[in-house]
Amino acid sequence: MSGPRIAPDLLALVGRLIEAAPAGRPARIAIVGAQGSGKTTLARAAAHAFNAAQISIDDVYLTRAEREAMARDVHPLFLMRGPPGTHDLGLLNDLMDQLSAAGPDDTTWLPDFDKRGDDRLPTDRWRPFRGRPSAILIDAWCLGVVAEDAAALEAPVNALEQTRDADGRWRSAINEFVAGPYRAFADSLDAILFLQAPSFDVVLDWRCQQEADLLGIDPADLPDEERTRLADFIQYFERITRRMLAGGVTADVTVKLDRNRVPGPISA
Repeated sequence: MSGPRIAPDLLALVGRLIEAAPAGRPARIAIVGAQGSGKTTLARAAAHAFNAAQISIDDVYLTRAEREAMARDVHPLFLMRGPPGTHDLGLLNDLMDQLSAAGPDDTTWLPDFDKRGDDRLPTDRWRPFRGRPSAILIDAWCLGVVAEDAAALEAPVNALEQTRDADGRWRSAINEFVAGPYRAFADSLDAILFLQAPSFDVVLDWRCQQEADLLGIDPADLPDEERTRLADFIQYFERITRRMLAGGVTADVTVKLDRNRVPGPISA
């Protein structure tokens, strides 16, 4: 299975979403989907095609020190970056405001995150965006998810929740973040495009493809221990991913992907 490629229809769809946004400021559009769905690849290609700024929600993870504090004060599992509650949405809002107010000669510095070092890079290593973009494209796996009710949180969905969140405090805290600041942020956007995986079962294959690409090897050559590590890792994202795939997401446009990431008919 090859990595994600950009279908021309998807790129054109992003262009139409940009054009349909209110005039007078850059469009604010989220491209969301499960790990490995191709959302970042699409956002980067669209940013290049339409003179837009691309920001991944991965770029605004809380710092290591901030997550260590959450692990002490809220729940140990918040040390792991990725789930709602581990992003700096205030920083993301500030960046969007700066880009929206930028003049043609202004530079907005966009953050980057060192995943190997598990910390945000210092500001002198952020990337510049010059001028005022036509749009701000945010690729994010969880934006738009709808919070669950308390009863749905009671039963664990995997071994991680069963063994390390037996009392449900972690998933309940995540749900509160989803219902609060993440819902408010999603509601502030002009549009959400959801790239819908065919099932949760493909997510591990897609995530392994990403890892193989980083290592410069064929996915079939990915060591078994690495696939096991990734299978454990995606458990942190499983509940919300399943929720979104089952329809628990507010999206303006949903594009269904097959297991090879080929999009179905696009009508928007």
